[in-house]
Amino acid sequence: MKLLSSLLTVFATGATLALANNDALQPYTIYAYGINATFIPYGARLTSLYVHDKNNTPRDVVVGYDDPAQYVKDTATNHTYFGAIVGRYANRIKNGTFTVGEAEYHVPTNEHDGENTLHGGTMGYDARNWTLTQYNTSSVTFTLLDASGEQGFPGAVLTHVTYTVTSPPRLTTRIVSVSLDDYTPIMLSTHIYWNLGAFQSPTILNDTLYMPYADRIIDIDPILVPTGGLSSVKYPWQSPSVPLNFTSPKQIYEGALYSQQCGEGCTAIDNAFILDRPPYSSPEDASGPVLQLTSADTGITLTLRTNQQSLQIYSCGGQNGTIPVKASQGHGYVEKYGCLVIEPQQWIDGINQPEWGQMDRQIFGPDSPPQVLWAAYDFSA
Repeated sequence: MKLLSSLLTVFATGATLALANNDALQPYTIYAYGINATFIPYGARLTSLYVHDKNNTPRDVVVGYDDPAQYVKDTATNHTYFGAIVGRYANRIKNGTFTVGEAEYHVPTNEHDGENTLHGGTMGYDARNWTLTQYNTSSVTFTLLDASGEQGFPGAVLTHVTYTVTSPPRLTTRIVSVSLDDYTPIMLSTHIYWNLGAFQSPTILNDTLYMPYADRIIDIDPILVPTGGLSSVKYPWQSPSVPLNFTSPKQIYEGALYSQQCGEGCTAIDNAFILDRPPYSSPEDASGPVLQLTSADTGITLTLRTNQQSLQIYSCGGQNGTIPVKASQGHGYVEKYGCLVIEPQQWIDGINQPEWGQMDRQIFGPDSPPQVLWAAYDFSA
């Protein structure tokens, strides 16, 4: 694999993107009966995932690029975050500002003309060269040491992400982050774009989505930053968010084509759904499925279990048909509504919403337990 010829200078701030070297672009494939997945250290990202459809045909069900070097170019242009780990703080931070203790911190505002921070700043974890620390036929581990002061965040953080595949077909992600020397916000997530139909149809609008515990969403302003409010998805006399009620199974178009709760000028799904687990369950209870997604084309069903307290769901309303699908997925482009992003995570911008009572799951110090994200994706057809 050829080394990219030059550094890519990106973003109006003049920040320089770290060159993804040969090691960072080296693919690593893991497999078990009925499933195989490939990753690269650049962004510790998933680049392909094959499972069998209803006709026992292997299908690549994630969006990405055939050429690993294209992910580096993407970071400097479209910045889709395809398949990457996002952090140190996933999703949005209002004004790029937060307070820990008595100190106020400012991190790069890389979205909406400098009005907020997205996925950790101009050089988040998706744009870092992670170190391969373990690899065998069924699992791979990448490690990142994030220095104190990087992107303006206090304290150094050490993170390990382990991907494992098992049979019956399951992909398990385990992200463990440890604050080494100071109190700091930590909220990582995976940023996988799913198309369980492997682009047999141009959109996922006819796929069926079910989130039994997603009773509420986090209210957002016109640029998708939380306002501090919470809305029910169930009661039309209380909220305009009823199209986002997936507590019973329904096709994605019933939400994506009728919801405007996703920022100014948007008709799509781009929302953080709070997982209100059953009574007597802990907020981290991962025993029951929190999401099920089924393709109308392939019959493939994804069932998600996680210890996280919310899911950011994005129906790819911002895709515009300029990015080609992978060769394994035929011909064509990633169109609007052509995929679904599922991000297990904590409550977004919770570091600026103390009234939510989530700080103990958002701020971590050298004497704190680690921040742990566990998610398991089961596949059937």
